[in-house]
Amino acid sequence: MLGPKIKITKELLEKVKLAAELSGCSSTDEFIANVLEREADKINNQAKKQQAEDSAVIKNRLKGLGYID
Repeated sequence: MLGPKIKITKELLEKVKLAAELSGCSSTDEFIANVLEREADKINNQAKKQQAEDSAVIKNRLKGLGYID
């Protein structure tokens, strides 16, 4: 796969290679893509949840102040 490249230390690369092998991925690229996708999804979902909670708090405050019903 050709595309964007990142720089990592040799030590981290060795850890990633081992983790990819132990997890059954066919390559380090596949492992990295899977891990990054999972983590990005987790962060995005947490941000959406927090945004929804913040909106609910604001809505309740506005109701309490009588600005909305």
